[in-house]
Amino acid sequence: MANTLWTKADCSYCDDLRRELAARGVVVEEIDIDKSPHLVPELLKITGRRRIVPVLVLGTRIEVAPHGGSTF
Repeated sequence: MANTLWTKADCSYCDDLRRELAARGVVVEEIDIDKSPHLVPELLKITGRRRIVPVLVLGTRIEVAPHGGSTF
């Protein structure tokens, strides 16, 4: 499974997590739900229907809003 970071525009928690991952050298595919709203159903499956970002998927590990999040 790929490393994926789910985000949206104007989300400071997303920005912070993106910077943290870059500083650690973690490579992720970023999915911006504002630009890809057709993928929201997939995100809702991952989060147990919680409408919140950021969501980080690292292999089989899932972190939903690990340091706080923004709803959508």
